[in-house]
Amino acid sequence: MRPDDWQLTEDVDDFLARAGDFLRSRPALHTMPLTVTERLRTRGADPDGGPAHVFGRLERAGEVRATFYRTPHGRLNPTPLAPEHADALAAHLAALGHRVTGVSADHSTATAFIAAWQRHTGALPALRERLRLYRLGTLVPPRPLPAGRGRLAGERDREQLMLWCGEFASAVGEAVSMDASSWAGTRFADKRYTLWETPDGTPVSMAGVTSMVAGQIRVDPVYTPAQLRGRGYAGAVTVEVSRAALAAGATRVVLFADATNPTSNSLYQRIGYLPVTDFAVYDFSCAAPEVG
Repeated sequence: MRPDDWQLTEDVDDFLARAGDFLRSRPALHTMPLTVTERLRTRGADPDGGPAHVFGRLERAGEVRATFYRTPHGRLNPTPLAPEHADALAAHLAALGHRVTGVSADHSTATAFIAAWQRHTGALPALRERLRLYRLGTLVPPRPLPAGRGRLAGERDREQLMLWCGEFASAVGEAVSMDASSWAGTRFADKRYTLWETPDGTPVSMAGVTSMVAGQIRVDPVYTPAQLRGRGYAGAVTVEVSRAALAAGATRVVLFADATNPTSNSLYQRIGYLPVTDFAVYDFSCAAPEVG
């Protein structure tokens, strides 16, 4: 495997023209690149001229075999890679001086890449989190549902959403600013949210969903404040958005759960979600510097 079999670009339209069919061929496993590229395609580049995403595709004999994107903060997100493909990618990025601060991928790919990146750069990996990807089978609403109802969030709920998305981000270790001035630039802003309300109209839980891409919608995030957990609100609001996704025409509904949290994993399986595979997220203690 030659490192130069990996082709890089910062042009999301060019990347999708060449790799879009490949990404759509396995939408569940490729949920992250599908939604990230869709967001960038519809939003356009950062108007403030900030660092750009970098996209790459592994192409042999005119066929795309794998892809990756690297965020402006340096986190690498590859599709499933064989060990030799991971090594070629690490060698290519290191030779070009690309900064990689971490990797998020299915477990075997993440493991192969961190070993290769350490060989080529000396960077030391540290596990940040383990995730489990689920795909909806047959939706099974919990019985009984908690008292209340689901309601699509609107503009008047913006402060509530910013508060809860900020708390969710903090809980999963995301360093993001969440206020009126920064909200539009976060990964949370372009999602559609549903709130679960008690009978008196008090919001107690939320679930967001991505736009539909390749016939698929991802539920993300699901959040209930700590003091309100254990009352069935998360299950109720997840069922609500899952049902709405199917009604909107989605042929697949997926979500990620913290693989180390038995409560959430048990909940999602009870309401009809089936495990697909495990993902791992690693940080690197140091990274190869940018060139130029």
